[in-house]
Amino acid sequence: MTRRRISILGSTGSIGRNALEVVRRNADLFSVAVLASHSNVTLLREQIATYHPELVAVYDEKAAAALRDSVPGCAVLSGPAGLIEAAATPVDTALCAVVGAVGLEPLLAAIDAGNRVAVANKEPLVMAGDYIMERARLNNVAVLPVDSEHNAIFQCLQGNALSDVDRIYLTASGGPFYKSTPEALRNITPEQAMRHPTWDMGAKISVDSATLMNKGLEIIEALCLFRLRSEQIEVVIHPQSVIHSMVAFTDGSIIAQLGVTDMKAPIAFALTYPERLPAPEMRLDVTALAGLTFDKPDCEAFPCLALARAAADAGGCAPAVLNGANEEAVTAFCAGRIRFLDIAAVVEHALEQCAVSTVCTLDGALAADSVARACATSIIKTMEQ
Repeated sequence: MTRRRISILGSTGSIGRNALEVVRRNADLFSVAVLASHSNVTLLREQIATYHPELVAVYDEKAAAALRDSVPGCAVLSGPAGLIEAAATPVDTALCAVVGAVGLEPLLAAIDAGNRVAVANKEPLVMAGDYIMERARLNNVAVLPVDSEHNAIFQCLQGNALSDVDRIYLTASGGPFYKSTPEALRNITPEQAMRHPTWDMGAKISVDSATLMNKGLEIIEALCLFRLRSEQIEVVIHPQSVIHSMVAFTDGSIIAQLGVTDMKAPIAFALTYPERLPAPEMRLDVTALAGLTFDKPDCEAFPCLALARAAADAGGCAPAVLNGANEEAVTAFCAGRIRFLDIAAVVEHALEQCAVSTVCTLDGALAADSVARACATSIIKTMEQ
């Protein structure tokens, strides 16, 4: 395998830290050209000392200024423009793991630069997935999914025609409140919601997993990545998180991808595709599996999943509204301003109140995101009173 030059956008987050661990274990195969973070310059400084990137970007202007004086010899970009410029740096693969809608324009910049992209953040594909995939096609750029579920589907599809796919099964752990009633969910705290039973993730994605919005976002993501119809995508609860997703074919066969619950595996696959890295520590002991169970999701207790499905079916910029409203609601919940069940209520009201374009363009998606956030902010204020 030839040495690969990579950039990691979101290097101080969960995905970024796991990616750098993959690099550390395979230092002869990777060189890190770019690192980017929102504001965690303490960790970023350590990463710079270890991996020696050519340049770094810090979204927060004040944090960037604080870093700049302490890393002589390393260019430090700042703000939204700096993140976009960093993403456009020529590399073999750009790992895009910036949380939230802010990751959309850097992802497009990486694509326009001709960089192969490994996409770990759902939000850009949810906001403007068709636009992103068309831009990638025009630039002859491969888009490789890092999400464990979409990475699994990508692997299951290797050597198979999309026309032979009957449906895909997106597996979900069920989150920390699997089988809980709506009544039991009323007084859930942010700390409880962030305590995922099988995966070690950041705060936002952990809360999304607890509400099942994460799985709803993945439905929209899968529609774009794999050019499927909504009715071809099913969500199944699989608490053991051993099967990361499955593809059912028209002849009745089902191919599943199994593995340990460690994001380093799909990250490594995306960074090295079509080759694979040896990883003895990733071995799954199938003889130790006590049993694999599956269940249907409870959309009454977890309405976010149904809301995401409705936004996917509406198409256009509706998914951008869903995503923007959800980001605002999750932020408010984590700050203790609204309750757990209010997250779905905020998103539902935003979808009802925001008039958006039925055709998804970049400008339309950004406008829908802005309108949704303003609407969600207003709704949240009424809930606080």
